[in-house]
Amino acid sequence: MFKKIPLHTQIILGLVLGLIFGLVIIYTGISPQFTVDFIKPVGTIFINSLKMIAVPLVLASLIVGVANLGDISKLSRIGGKTILAYLITTVIAITLGLLLVNIFQPGDQLPQETRDNLMAQFDSQAGSKADKAAEIRNAGPLQPIVDIVPENLIAAAADNGSMLQVVFFAIIAGIALLQIPKDKAKTFTDFFDALNDVIIKIVEYIMMIAPYGVFALMASLIVEIAGDNPDSAVELLLALLKYTIIVLSGLALIIFVVYGTLLKAFTRIKFFDFLKAMRPAMLLGFSTSSSSATLPVTMKIVEEEVGVSEEVSSFVLPLGATINMNGTSLYQAVAAVFIAQALGMDLTISQQLTIVLTATLAAIGSAGVPGAGLIMLIIVLEAIGVPGAGVALIIAPDRILDMFRTVVNITGDATVCVAVASTEGELPDGLIRASNPFTPSAEELNVKDE
Repeated sequence: MFKKIPLHTQIILGLVLGLIFGLVIIYTGISPQFTVDFIKPVGTIFINSLKMIAVPLVLASLIVGVANLGDISKLSRIGGKTILAYLITTVIAITLGLLLVNIFQPGDQLPQETRDNLMAQFDSQAGSKADKAAEIRNAGPLQPIVDIVPENLIAAAADNGSMLQVVFFAIIAGIALLQIPKDKAKTFTDFFDALNDVIIKIVEYIMMIAPYGVFALMASLIVEIAGDNPDSAVELLLALLKYTIIVLSGLALIIFVVYGTLLKAFTRIKFFDFLKAMRPAMLLGFSTSSSSATLPVTMKIVEEEVGVSEEVSSFVLPLGATINMNGTSLYQAVAAVFIAQALGMDLTISQQLTIVLTATLAAIGSAGVPGAGLIMLIIVLEAIGVPGAGVALIIAPDRILDMFRTVVNITGDATVCVAVASTEGELPDGLIRASNPFTPSAEELNVKDE
């Protein structure tokens, strides 16, 4: 019976049951350590399985995607459209975040006592993040460009945080394939094309345990947030409720206004049909907080259900997973001003413009893995003269907000991909497919239409 339930519904059930299980554990005190020792590993295995295939998927799909474009001019045209769309939506997201946080000013409402307690509780966490951010900030102005070029491809492929280096090599390899004899290039391309198909098949296997992995992730998250005080998670979220609502409202506006407008402007796809098709990827992004881990599922949905050609999706989506962080950018803008307000600091117009520039660059350099946005936030804070340790103020709800902004990030990747495909004539009918690739068909369920 359970197998007949569509995957996205199974994932929702996993989230809800995990939440309920976690709350029962922390309020009854029935061995929270059992959850950490025996349930959390299931979620860890699930995330690791997705991360395991992220690098080979990006490498294979980008090489094949670039090689299949046929000529350099098409690559530059699609690449130009993709990067321009990602930059524009990023700037819009940051600007929207600044408008919301300046209008509602959530930092002015944060009680001094709560602020002091948070600073004391999370000072060590903030310090470790600040140390890592200081290394990035103290590097030379061209260091981000230097970091794109790997000195060792094998080492870069072994680190999901170095995904941009893998993307760089894959694009260069794809371009090289366009400029060597076709008979030689075909052998190389066929190998990576087959590898890509193998990875997609592995994704299907991994998604079979998705509901259990999501349950484990949510249950262990609730238990770990609570710690020794069952009410601490609730108290922290209440203390920062206004800040959290502003971030979530901004993220909702990005999805429904910015992405909805973009989709309507370039395609005939109904936006809510698009969101319905993207549900498995959005729910997976919510539970894993990782754009990179969700990439295989996003690619499969965009290709098989939305109808985007493989040559466009295999180029646009891996690139988006590394440089397109609209949800993270909005969060950084809101968080930076919120922290300044909470510390009693008034930011000038020039400082807020600096947030736009810094957050845009930080989004490009931010890895698509959990927690990367927090490190980049410290860089934004330091750029406007706000103490980096102030990040401790927003650590409490950050894990929850990370889940929501990841949903925005991957939805933005897919939206831009569909829009670019439409402008290239690579979206044949511009309509969502009738069936969901992750939902069992009538034949699979042995159900006949009445």
